[in-house]
Amino acid sequence: LHIAILASILSLIIYWLIRDSYRVRNLNGKHVFITGCDTGLGNSLAKWLDKKGFCVIAACITEKGSQELQSCSSLSLKTVNLNLEDSNSIARAVEFVTEQTAGKGLFGLVSNAEGTAPVGPTDWLRIEDFHSVLDVSLLGLIELTLKLLPLLKKAEGRVVNLINAKGLMAFLGGGYSLSKWGMEAFSDTLRIEMQHFGVKVSIVEHGFFKAEVDNSDIIEKYLFKLWNRLTPEIRDSYGEKYFVE
Repeated sequence: LHIAILASILSLIIYWLIRDSYRVRNLNGKHVFITGCDTGLGNSLAKWLDKKGFCVIAACITEKGSQELQSCSSLSLKTVNLNLEDSNSIARAVEFVTEQTAGKGLFGLVSNAEGTAPVGPTDWLRIEDFHSVLDVSLLGLIELTLKLLPLLKKAEGRVVNLINAKGLMAFLGGGYSLSKWGMEAFSDTLRIEMQHFGVKVSIVEHGFFKAEVDNSDIIEKYLFKLWNRLTPEIRDSYGEKYFVE
């Protein structure tokens, strides 16, 4: 029994060593499209992959974000404006990626963009509060992925969905956790379906990074905004003491 256990552990160690030794070769000409590159993790990843030699296409929502990223990257890095709430913007970005890949297909799609997400007790919220995050972080991501699947299949590429692990802990109402759980479900389903085409689908559940700004002030601001717009009936049912605590 002990020998069998040791053999199993040794086999796992060998498997991990072999797996971790795999590296992508011949980076030249491999295109990677990354969303949410204005700041934070997407911005850092675009710079890092650019230095590694990938052909990076970075999606930014602002012109300022595009200019700042291009100013500290190589000439091979391209930027494109992308608003995931707008189907026309998604279509234009997909057309740009198609032109840049020039028939080679897309080696990688990294989805990182997040929508604004008011959080608070569920009956403090309106349906538009859910749309503000779901339209970007979930539905926009799905629409973009669907439109890029032909390019990903052509290159037998990979989809990497970055998910902030804090969104998987549903302790407050709102669309943030819904979007993250939805991304998990979408990714898991897509992974199974794309195996036939040689397309890999991965989820990276990350924590906090130094590049991220502490958002406690933002959350507090949202709570005050939500509280101040409540009807007297709902506000009275909670009471001033509930909000202060």
